[in-house]
Amino acid sequence: MSTSTDVRELTYAQAINEALSEEFERDERVVLIGEDVGRAGGVYKVSDGLFERFGPTRVIDSPISEAGITGVALGAAMTGLRPIVELMFGDFTTLAMDQIVNQAAKIRYMSGGALAAPLVVRTTMGAGRSLGAQHSQSLHAWFAHVPGLKVVMPGSPEDAKGLLKAAIRSDDPVIYFEDKATYRERGPVPPGDVVTPIGVARVCREGTDVTLVATSSMVSLALAAALELEAHGISAEVVDPRSLTPLDEGTLLASVAKTSRCIVIDEGHGRYGASAELAAVISGGAFFSLNAPVERIAAADVPIPFNPRLEAATIPDAARIVASARAMLGR
Repeated sequence: MSTSTDVRELTYAQAINEALSEEFERDERVVLIGEDVGRAGGVYKVSDGLFERFGPTRVIDSPISEAGITGVALGAAMTGLRPIVELMFGDFTTLAMDQIVNQAAKIRYMSGGALAAPLVVRTTMGAGRSLGAQHSQSLHAWFAHVPGLKVVMPGSPEDAKGLLKAAIRSDDPVIYFEDKATYRERGPVPPGDVVTPIGVARVCREGTDVTLVATSSMVSLALAAALELEAHGISAEVVDPRSLTPLDEGTLLASVAKTSRCIVIDEGHGRYGASAELAAVISGGAFFSLNAPVERIAAADVPIPFNPRLEAATIPDAARIVASARAMLGR
């Protein structure tokens, strides 16, 4: 177990890079394939330095073909490798949906367990960077709807490292979402081979009055809101599911049983989104503990604007969380 003196501060991007480097060292079957992941180090420099260390047969620059990249990686996974695909923007997963949804998710079931797909698809989510409607969507709920896929959404540098290592070692396909807004955020990351189990939520902050269930970059917003709520005499507990599938219902329900109130914060669109499913799970499982209906704060159901002020108006912020919690508690 690491001590407090062992823990370093890394950015979210550095934590992912470290996880990749350690898994490349540990298992020669691990390969990375994607657009500009090699000499360029990736569009967000997440794979920086890996090409120089491990060479072009393991860090593979691909043509611009998301379907081709994912299809090749799936074939490699089925025949013994442990490939990691980088799809530059989550919006571009639409070009690889057949490979992910119709093939990777189903191959274990359709082959009677004879074949597996130990494949990781790393991609991005999140608005707030003025990249426009085709480069800013949060599409994680799509994949959580598909049996056979694991959907992981790290909310901190520590989890970015630990959950990626777990994803690479998984024998099932994992869709691993990295929020673009978090790449430069710093946080403590223990050194060494720390693997975070997929499907175990984290209580990021203890509280007694209201539970804030937050995903990905919304965790930092929820923590900021919790600090502000403390000034208003409201004790907020912050819970990060860390993965949508599998989902740790037990931790969510235990928190709401304690606080009796819940707000779900997610950057996907509200309609038919992850926030709706999380709210439904909590409403059903903690019905007799709730003193108020579960509330949701999510992205507006509109295409994401390019204009920064309009874009900011469509995505959750700490002020909305604070206002919602205060109204819920009548303060």
